[in-house]
Amino acid sequence: MLAEFEQQLKRLNSAIEDDPNNVDLYSRRGDLHFFLAQYDEAVADYDRMVELEPKLDSSHWRRGIAYFYAGDYEQAAGQFERYHSFDNVDRENGIWRYLSQFEAYGKEKAREGLLKYEKDDREPFPDVYRLFAGTITADEILQRIADADISDQEREKRLFYAELYIGLELAVSDEPTEARRHLARAAENTWPEPAGYGPRYMWHVARLHRDLIDRQADDEAQRPVDE
Repeated sequence: MLAEFEQQLKRLNSAIEDDPNNVDLYSRRGDLHFFLAQYDEAVADYDRMVELEPKLDSSHWRRGIAYFYAGDYEQAAGQFERYHSFDNVDRENGIWRYLSQFEAYGKEKAREGLLKYEKDDREPFPDVYRLFAGTITADEILQRIADADISDQEREKRLFYAELYIGLELAVSDEPTEARRHLARAAENTWPEPAGYGPRYMWHVARLHRDLIDRQADDEAQRPVDE
């Protein structure tokens, strides 16, 4: 998979040289950079998209996620705040704003700043949002999904998003072992691949953050022990 992404990246580099003002090319290359964990480069391409087409600014959720993984948490939070003006129903956006504010300012301020939602949203996001507010546990969310009278496909969808965001909440809370367990489950879920662009993108988030935790664990294991 990664080798194919590298080949696609080379082709897009050539295409952009020939057509340097093509927004779609920067969009596709930004995604490839992100999938290859080249987060600064992804941000640069997503920024270029907005430079070429300013109306994309408020809706560009991918740029917010790229900012997050590039370590620019304040910029990430700002992007998700602007997205809220574009779509005030999507709690997934509010979750990313919370994660960004958690990393930038700490848990207390992030929780105080949780965006307010009044309209219904797709499952399991109302429950997942309550997890970040501290009014439901991860086990309760997963049990509710297990007990729901829904199709197998819908259950897999809900489990994917629940495991992803439970894992990310644990990751920012510095609980990498438990975070990895949930992120690995999300990355093993087969629902996102045929489900469309957005779910596939978020599957890569699960994969990338799982791998990030693994790299951090390897680095920690190789660190010399003080004598």
